[in-house]
Amino acid sequence: MQNAKDSFYVAMRTRLAAVNPERTILLRGVVRPGILVEEAEAPFSQLPADVFVLRWLGLGVDKDLASAMVAEEVEILYSTLGTQSFGGLDRGRTLSAMDEELVEMLAPPWTPKLNYTAQPATATLTNVFWDEPVIGPITVTRDRLSRVARVMVYSYQEQGE
Repeated sequence: MQNAKDSFYVAMRTRLAAVNPERTILLRGVVRPGILVEEAEAPFSQLPADVFVLRWLGLGVDKDLASAMVAEEVEILYSTLGTQSFGGLDRGRTLSAMDEELVEMLAPPWTPKLNYTAQPATATLTNVFWDEPVIGPITVTRDRLSRVARVMVYSYQEQGE
């Protein structure tokens, strides 16, 4: 499933850079698109604002098919404090903009599956695909607005995975 998870993340990162090139994060001295995988970063005391954080959850396998299909749920967490120039009073608009970016990043609901352990990445024989997101309600914590979307991501297991 790691190839599918990596492929999903890289697709979301590439699509975010196209949808909103200004949504970036400075992480370990490098500016990159504002999306990260929680398990691939050092622990945060609080998740960063104005970025998308992918958190992988449960895993399932259906072996009754001609080729085993694997599914894993991903939570996409995002939050905002609004902008300093508006004193945070635009946090609702900012969260709505992130909602729209998320929906755009998830379309179309598939991407080629690549193996990123090789350099350059090599294509596999199948795609990664996913369901429509289930977008949760807004959560308010002091001056921070947050939301969580959940998406089921699917992939066929290939030889050697």
